Amino acid sequence: MVYSGAVDRIIGRPPPKTGDVVLVADGSEKPIGWGLYNSVSMFCVRLMQLENEAARDPYCALNMEKLLETRINVATELRKNLGLPSVETNAYRLVNSEGDRLSGLIVDIFGDIAVVASSAAWVEKYKSDIESCVNRIPEINHINWRSSVELLKEEGLDLSSLEETQSPPSKQLVQVMENGIKYVVSLEGQKTGFYADQRENRHYISNISNGKTVLDICCYSGGFSLNAIQGGALNVIGVDTSLPALELAKENVLLNNLDPHRLSFLRQDATEFMKEALSRNELWDLVILDPPKLAPRRKVLRSVISYARFFHWILILFSSLRQGQSPISRWFLTLDFGKRPYKMHGACTEI
Repeated sequence: MVYSGAVDRIIGRPPPKTGDVVLVADGSEKPIGWGLYNSVSMFCVRLMQLENEAARDPYCALNMEKLLETRINVATELRKNLGLPSVETNAYRLVNSEGDRLSGLIVDIFGDIAVVASSAAWVEKYKSDIESCVNRIPEINHINWRSSVELLKEEGLDLSSLEETQSPPSKQLVQVMENGIKYVVSLEGQKTGFYADQRENRHYISNISNGKTVLDICCYSGGFSLNAIQGGALNVIGVDTSLPALELAKENVLLNNLDPHRLSFLRQDATEFMKEALSRNELWDLVILDPPKLAPRRKVLRSVISYARFFHWILILFSSLRQGQSPISRWFLTLDFGKRPYKMHGACTEI
């Protein structure tokens, strides 16, 4: 990624337009690589290939269509090598933005449906090429394109033209399976409809929940809660403010034939619930917090830090109330600060 503040000058006339392929060089004009230009975003260039890569693989050099085909094929093969899809899992992330070197593009697979999440202007420009690559995957019969309107505003995209190209999903609800647990996914829900990138974390929760009482804050459609019950939790409470999400969570309980007496969902603000629980001296062995993105933009970062510290403080209090638990089994927390997620397991913090 090349930030706008790092650009000394633009050589060439006329100047590039958003979505154009550009060469990036250092101060001595030695080539660094090539990428896609944006005239208004703080991400001035999203690098697609470094110079040494382009020299080794000239097939993709300066050719976005060929690079898309290559990167999506590599991503598909990587997931196959990891056993995805499988008999027990047909919901997974196929393309993970920077993780698969396609910044601004996410593709989640739900059975025979691919949900494409676009958060960069270049993704909208190459929409037909992306859909063509995804359509070549044998298991895929439908594509649902979801544009991140707020992020695309920051990319300078004309939203009126975007609205004209938006198409409703072929299905509103789809049933999927992850690690043997069934879920109903709303294709009109948050992000792509399901947090496919949390698969391993949900599985981790199932491995540490046996015999424990569990609180799942910001539970959405119940992914962590269901895994806790499947892992042998004695009792699970899920808390969220979204009524549609909680309705999905309750439907998922029935879908998996789980005991509704061991698993309950409450519609309440997370902060208020935690304050009330603390005042009642309620105890849990395991507290899970996976909130929505706390700082989508830099201007809200200061208030978010104080908000995050409050969550952290409450969770530490909760973890100290119940005796006899190992630190790693006390709480599980992920805080998403835009591009830098903070993951905390018990007393261990990773950035």
